[in-house]
Amino acid sequence: MERDEQMDEARHGTFRPLARHIPLAVIAAAAIIGFFTLGDLLSFETLRAHRETLIAFRDANFTGLALAFIGIYVVIVAFSLPGAAVASVTGGFLFGLALGTLFNVLAASIGAIAIFLAARWGLGRVLAERIETSEGTLKKIKAGLHENEVSVLFLMRLVPVVPFFVANLLPALVGVRFVNFALTTVLGIIPGALVFTWIGVGLGEVFDRGESPDLSLLWEPQVIGPILGLCVLAALPILIKHMKGRKNA
Repeated sequence: MERDEQMDEARHGTFRPLARHIPLAVIAAAAIIGFFTLGDLLSFETLRAHRETLIAFRDANFTGLALAFIGIYVVIVAFSLPGAAVASVTGGFLFGLALGTLFNVLAASIGAIAIFLAARWGLGRVLAERIETSEGTLKKIKAGLHENEVSVLFLMRLVPVVPFFVANLLPALVGVRFVNFALTTVLGIIPGALVFTWIGVGLGEVFDRGESPDLSLLWEPQVIGPILGLCVLAALPILIKHMKGRKNA
């Protein structure tokens, strides 16, 4: 009897570490499947084809559509599915600039936090422990990150070339503080959300002309300029610490 209990404890002890990786494994599998199957479904052409239905449903049941939109957007982000840009533009198309931006930021933040927690609970926990017990360059990099955590996380959100899923996963894998991740996510995605929502506000006229929305607007000087300015402000504390360190050396 005692031996059976010991075997059960051993099995449970082996299962628990493996179970921590299940959420991230599910996300990875969904992302791969979604990449190959949902690219054509979550598109501007799909939105063009169903825009009248969506507008009619919004006018008849605004709250229901808002909740459905937020829920779908959360799933897109949490499972790293294609269509996040389309969803952001749709938010502006259906709900206007103010509410559209609010819904986009809320949904993207919830989805980002979900994938962060899934990664941190499993693989991130293992990597963070290994980095903590390691010596040399890797541990120095982690220490430097924690000293400038908020600035680095803001930069990852603000710099347009950093993929959104990378900015969700990487912080979890190196053990950043959850509060800092959540705060910089919510605030850091606001500029990009405003741009995409703004594009969506005029989407009806674009469809009426038989055109597709031009997402290259993000790279226009009047748009990218302020975002880059925010990047400089986020990087400023890091530069100041670096300069002080050199003077004290």
